[in-house]
Amino acid sequence: MTTTDPSVPANDALQAERDRLTAAREALRRMREEVAGSELVLGDVVNDKVTNAALRRGRERRLAALAEVPGAPLFFGRLDFDPGTVFFDDAPAPDGSADADRVQIGRRHIHDKAGRPMVLDWRAPICVAYYRASPQDRMSVRVRRRYGFTTVTPGPDAEPEALLTAFEDETLAGAPPETGQGGGELLNAEIERPRTGPMRDIVATIQPEQDDLVRAPLGTTLCVQGAPGTGKTAVGLHRIAFLLYTERERLSRSGVAVIGPNRSFLSYIHDVLPALGEVDVHQTTVTELLTRDLPERSRPAAGWVGRVEEPAAARIKGQASMAEVLRRDLWSHLRTPEEAVVVRRGSRRWRLYPEDLSPLLGELAERGVAYGSGRELLSHRIAHAVLTLMEGEGEACDDRTHAQVRRDPAVRSAVTAMWPKADPLKLVLGLLTDPERLARAADGLLSPEEQAAVLLPGRPRGPRTARWSEEDLALLDEAAALIGRPAGLGHIVVDEAQDLSPMQCRAVGRRCVSGSLTVLGDIAQGTSPSAAANWSTLLEHLGKPTGHLRVLDRGYRVPAQIIDFAARLLPAIAPGLGAPVAVRRSPGSLRVTPAAGGLAAAVADACRAALEGEGSVGLIAADAGLAALRADLEAEGLSVPLLGEGGAGPDASRLVAVPASLAKGLEFDAVVVAEPAAVVEAEERGVNRLYVVLTRAVSALHVVHERPLPEALRDAVTG
Repeated sequence: MTTTDPSVPANDALQAERDRLTAAREALRRMREEVAGSELVLGDVVNDKVTNAALRRGRERRLAALAEVPGAPLFFGRLDFDPGTVFFDDAPAPDGSADADRVQIGRRHIHDKAGRPMVLDWRAPICVAYYRASPQDRMSVRVRRRYGFTTVTPGPDAEPEALLTAFEDETLAGAPPETGQGGGELLNAEIERPRTGPMRDIVATIQPEQDDLVRAPLGTTLCVQGAPGTGKTAVGLHRIAFLLYTERERLSRSGVAVIGPNRSFLSYIHDVLPALGEVDVHQTTVTELLTRDLPERSRPAAGWVGRVEEPAAARIKGQASMAEVLRRDLWSHLRTPEEAVVVRRGSRRWRLYPEDLSPLLGELAERGVAYGSGRELLSHRIAHAVLTLMEGEGEACDDRTHAQVRRDPAVRSAVTAMWPKADPLKLVLGLLTDPERLARAADGLLSPEEQAAVLLPGRPRGPRTARWSEEDLALLDEAAALIGRPAGLGHIVVDEAQDLSPMQCRAVGRRCVSGSLTVLGDIAQGTSPSAAANWSTLLEHLGKPTGHLRVLDRGYRVPAQIIDFAARLLPAIAPGLGAPVAVRRSPGSLRVTPAAGGLAAAVADACRAALEGEGSVGLIAADAGLAALRADLEAEGLSVPLLGEGGAGPDASRLVAVPASLAKGLEFDAVVVAEPAAVVEAEERGVNRLYVVLTRAVSALHVVHERPLPEALRDAVTG
């Protein structure tokens, strides 16, 4: 390995690599200028405003994709292949050397003025060898080179830059097979590097088992059970980037989305895909997804969620049998015809009797069509029956006649009487505020006690004033899908999927009927009342029962001391689930401190000690006690911004206070956990929540407590 301090002149080999990096930056700048200059070429030469707007949007997206990420290197690795493995049409390598069997690997493709590649996109097929080549299977690689970088800021108003400070070579040719795939110091340093702010991409550190998941083909629905620190979220995001690289035309038509548990989580991951050049991926929460097509509330600022369900009611509303309750109620609106339909055409009258109409209604009801489509189809059936009568009497009929009969007031009136219009909001409101109606629809599915539990509180005047819960939103979406099919997407990544109820799974799954899913989560971290007990059942509710289940249990960032401490809770929360395995150990990374002199003072000391180190610090406590704790810390001279307050994200400050309910999916270099017993008592699945809280640290965890720890943790070593 060769390395140097940024302030010390580089040796010849390192300077040559820096020159390549400078040339790559210049080439990327030129590529952006060429795209930006295309506006002068395109202008408004196309006399079509829609086409011009589309061209401009495409240019803006391309410019965004070519933006250099401040502080991120344009390449992070190099592969030297066996002689004769030619990749540039027998031409010299872009750096001017005669060795055409060498490639630089980075976050995006960069080419020189002649169009020859200078940096290959990590997603290109040839780059698989960077992640998977080993002495056992070299994949024609002689040497794998990794680079080390330091972030520097050239001036007070300048953007941070990545200065190449080191590289190390891993020789695969001639290495003993038993050597295995080594990582080296630079790889370990990058994995363990302290972080502040949002999540970063991991293209430089993807491990072979992760790369196998990232490159899974589009047609595969992938379910990843990932222990804390195994990189499952990063795998899901990088899989999107890979699929957009290999299936861009197809996915650009159908769309791609990431569904996260909350906005704080989405703000944490929002920089990853843009850093990889992907700017067209929609990032949303389940609540946002289910309310996107709902009308505006009477008080828009309040949003659609106005209350929190009791755990028992949440479980009932989340179970799949609620879909059948809704289906029964909706289709009970159909009415057997009681009067004849009389269509007047000139001096003639054409009559269909109730016995003629009933088979038309019954045939459509049995076909399983969407309720909303049934009205349209019924009008066609009635019009066709009338035309049959007309033709039997020698009348000449065509498509115009058919359309005129369908629009006849008598036909429209008959359709409305037999097949009434339905509105999902009014349907669910009526069902959940009328005990007798609910009893008819839920007969044999819900007990009387369960029926009483799911009724809406109060006497709402209408759908827009009702106090809906998150669980109600899934019912509204189910009703909307029964009436009319929702638009689909080509691929969806759903993170923290273990917390989805069966009804929420159905809502996500029907938006991906013809596409595929990446399902990410950890059964042990399930904290919702309807949290999944196993992945096979959840995949069935998503409509993807044949999805491939893969397990990531090797933690690369979280030290063994922290993982082992949190894993003491696993026998109680996920009996059968194997404990995660930490790749690294870090003595001193775990401290458990009784707060003999008061909780606030001990927490303040722990936070100050954490701030003496590098990276981000998260203070996590039970939601209900966090406001008082922050006030006490303020009195101790420590101001701690609250995650989510005023839109504050994880990067609001080096030290941020995190409610336990929002900690899922986040990572901090150091975490201070205040009063674990309060986290456990705050909710029905509090032990699961504590497991989540204890696994948010990637370098140091300090647990501070006044009250006794949960029994499984009581024999832990104290600091």
